[in-house]
Amino acid sequence: MAAFFRKADHANTDLLSNYAWYVPGIGGMFLMLGLLLLGALLGSLLVGAVAMATGLRASGDWSTLLSYPVMFIPPMLVAGNISMRNAVFENGYKLDSRHFGRLGGAIVALLCMAATFALAFCMDAVNALMPPMPEWLEGALKQMTQGNIWINLLCVSIFAPFFEEWLCRGIVLRGLLNYKRTDAEGNVVRGLKPWVAIVISALFFAAIHLNPWQAIPAFALGCLFGWVYYKTGSLKLTMLMHCTNNTLAVLMSRVEGWENAENWTDIMSKTAYGILFGVAILFLAYFYLEVNKIQTATPQGNCDEITGS
Repeated sequence: MAAFFRKADHANTDLLSNYAWYVPGIGGMFLMLGLLLLGALLGSLLVGAVAMATGLRASGDWSTLLSYPVMFIPPMLVAGNISMRNAVFENGYKLDSRHFGRLGGAIVALLCMAATFALAFCMDAVNALMPPMPEWLEGALKQMTQGNIWINLLCVSIFAPFFEEWLCRGIVLRGLLNYKRTDAEGNVVRGLKPWVAIVISALFFAAIHLNPWQAIPAFALGCLFGWVYYKTGSLKLTMLMHCTNNTLAVLMSRVEGWENAENWTDIMSKTAYGILFGVAILFLAYFYLEVNKIQTATPQGNCDEITGS
């Protein structure tokens, strides 16, 4: 894990650097949303065509494996094209930087994984107040966690963290933090206030889940992921946090006796849940104090600027 988060001496020349010069504002965020919806339509059409050609059920595990990556092709193509054009004249901002403070990448990563679980555990109290989930949605979500385990893990634990973090933190939040805009006095300034950018990107993250049962916890987790990204600049770190949350959901749904549980109180007493809830809150407070010690290079956070193409 330490090598994964070690600061590299070379430039940001991996796959993610292809998008470093695309720094969208609010308008660009809606462009990405529109392209994502277009991709979802293309993915559905592709699944339908394959189902007709092969006779397979369009609702099988394979359909998500096929349609999910296709959904992100339009925004990735457009963002990459705009970035390539902007690289001639504009400075860029790395999607993945490495600012971990005195603790180092491995320790920060472990703390972030634990914080992700703690927040997801606390959000269960909110989920318990929600009305029952429609049967069709419950069935669809169970297929994502209780279908073929290898397809589930590939889609939920790898595809979702990579593509969604690329879009929601790497493109949308990084853009909102760093895009050029004109303030009320007519001065050209950089980005929105960090807390505003984090909240808007978390709302975007919630919106793409398309239902309140997922959107509400997604908003809370999006705020956590966004704040960590603002402090560290590390997209790999938020991908790891996202992977942690999703993998736990898949694995827990396969524990005998837990597969039909809707809330933690279905598998533990309210007293035990209350105690663990308190522990989780205390840990989140500790986590905030530790990660907040990481110094930001600019008021807009720790996304490293690239000053030349």
